[in-house]
Amino acid sequence: MGVCAVVLLLVSTAFALASTTATHRVATARQTAKRDRQVLRFFANHQWLLRDPRFAAEARRQIAAHRRSLTAAERQLAAHRAKRRQTVRRLASVRASTPEAAICRAFGPRCGEALRVARCESGLRTDAANGQYLGLFQMGSQERRLFGHGASAEEQARAAHRYFVASGRDWSPWSCRPW
Repeated sequence: MGVCAVVLLLVSTAFALASTTATHRVATARQTAKRDRQVLRFFANHQWLLRDPRFAAEARRQIAAHRRSLTAAERQLAAHRAKRRQTVRRLASVRASTPEAAICRAFGPRCGEALRVARCESGLRTDAANGQYLGLFQMGSQERRLFGHGASAEEQARAAHRYFVASGRDWSPWSCRPW
């Protein structure tokens, strides 16, 4: 086996183990949190154990231990959820990374026309500005207030589509025409 093959094997194994370990840690944290909640619920339903001198010390110790464990498990699950949300946002931004794709998603069968208008209006740049006119479709301040606007190509394309529909599905509001 060559050096490259060994390196690829080691790297792929490391990635597989990392994802398996992360999945296992989340599953373990969920099980731990579930068990801790069960124990705490048990003691909440059996308050007499805290009043009986034979069981009070052990009951308090168990409650304290399970509260600490539950806090740690919930913290770990919250970190996992935050990381997952971050991944989802990153993937969503990759999905909408090209203005062309965002415009085609918003305009559907009128994609070609919308692309020609946006290319003429802004050169397909989301940050294009010409006085009060901004974005892919160079919408004015009043239109942005009425139909929305945003920093991403996805938001700008959806706003332009709303404007397009409100104008009777024609390109009269724009100085550039698709033909």
